[in-house]
Amino acid sequence: MSDERPRCPFATTDPLYLQYHDTEWGVPVHDDDRLFEFLLLEGAQAGLSWLTVLKRRHAYRICFDQFDPKRIAAYDDTKLAQLLQEPSIIRNRLKIESAVTNARAFLDIQRTFGSFDAYLWQFVDGHPIVNHWPGSEWVPTQTPLSQAVSRDLTLRHFRFVGPVIVYSYLQAMGLVMDHLTSCFRYEALR
Repeated sequence: MSDERPRCPFATTDPLYLQYHDTEWGVPVHDDDRLFEFLLLEGAQAGLSWLTVLKRRHAYRICFDQFDPKRIAAYDDTKLAQLLQEPSIIRNRLKIESAVTNARAFLDIQRTFGSFDAYLWQFVDGHPIVNHWPGSEWVPTQTPLSQAVSRDLTLRHFRFVGPVIVYSYLQAMGLVMDHLTSCFRYEALR
């Protein structure tokens, strides 16, 4: 029996993507471990489809020490060389190096703000922005919010955090709820 509930158009028929859309995308996240995981994955996704990253998520979890920012921040040239040879992840040198840089910057934010959660959610005063888009053509790829967060992350030495990547991240982590009004998840998350 197929599930015919109305969904956002990006939720393809791929079971992995459907599960992600139905259970994770747009749900507010306040856990630093998950916030870091998705920051790393969003950077890896740059220029690729999200499904490409979703299919490699488990491999990333293994290769990047369960997304532990302390361990990733300590990666040396030997570890980076190993990652560049790993066929189960996206083997882009700049993206892999950015994971290390971003782990260090992430830890700096935790030290400064007490948690990455406290830092990130201050941009929306602790409450998700709930949009009411009737169709996908209305959903922006970036906003003044994502531009501001991107600027601040860049000043704090993060990489692969342009305003489009950051907007996607804000959507995924539930700071911005962009399920279409016709999607079955819209009512549950608004």
